[in-house]
Amino acid sequence: MNTDNQTDKKTGKDIKACTECGESILKKAEICPKCGVRQHLDTELPPQRKEKLTAALLAILLGDIGLHKFYLGQSFTGVLYLLFCWTFVPAVLGLLEGICYLSMKDEDFDKKYNPKSA
Repeated sequence: MNTDNQTDKKTGKDIKACTECGESILKKAEICPKCGVRQHLDTELPPQRKEKLTAALLAILLGDIGLHKFYLGQSFTGVLYLLFCWTFVPAVLGLLEGICYLSMKDEDFDKKYNPKSA
């Protein structure tokens, strides 16, 4: 439950404090009228947690096109895998990486690929 939100007694509208200056503003306000800083909306989704089994299966089955790298947020490496997929080197690397992901401890995987949840 978010305790930062309150109700304005005069207007009956939901208010919150500006993230920058602390001024009372409407809960749905995108920009603070006092300081002009854009506010984060409550509807923003938290970052998705990466699953070890999903990464391993993507690496083993679709590692030749680097899909596991995109899943893990390593877009540059994923593009390299795509560029060199015709050489079958990414397929071998994907198979090896998939096996590494499966043999990795959950804590180690989370520390490396889910740093904020570890």
